[in-house]
Amino acid sequence: MRPLFFAAALSLAASPALAADPVEGDWLTPGGSAKVHIAPCAGQAAKLCGQIVWLKAPKDAAGAPKRDENNPDAGLQSRPIVGLPLIRDFRRVEMGRWIGGKVYDPQSGKTYDSKMSMNPDGTLKLEGCMMIICRAQTWKRPT
Repeated sequence: MRPLFFAAALSLAASPALAADPVEGDWLTPGGSAKVHIAPCAGQAAKLCGQIVWLKAPKDAAGAPKRDENNPDAGLQSRPIVGLPLIRDFRRVEMGRWIGGKVYDPQSGKTYDSKMSMNPDGTLKLEGCMMIICRAQTWKRPT
C-alpha cells in the first residue's frame, strides 16, 4: 500500500497547476475611481464575478460611506459601494474571453448584459449592452 500512496502523491505533485485566467485579479475602472477584484464566483468556480474593493472617494459629502442609493430595490439602497458585487456570472469562451455576464452600474442602478476580454496591450475591455445599445470601457491594472 505504501508504494501506491507514494506513486499517487508523486503524480499529483507532477500535475501542472491550473493557471488563472488573465482577466482575474484587480482592475481600475476608467479614471481610476474604483478598483474591482475579479475572481471565480462563490460556489460557481466555472464563472467569474467581481466586486468593488476600493473607491477613490469612498465617502459622501456628509462623510458617510457611499451607499448603493440608486438601486431600484429599496432593500439594497443602504448597502455600501465598497464590497458591492459589480459583475457576475461570466462564462469563459476561451482564455481571456468571457460572455453571458451581467454588469451593475451603481450610478444609474441599472444592470446590463455584458462580455469581457483581454486586449493585446494587457487592458480589459468590458462591454455592457441594453437592447441593441452597447458601451465599452477599458480597465487597467493598478500600478
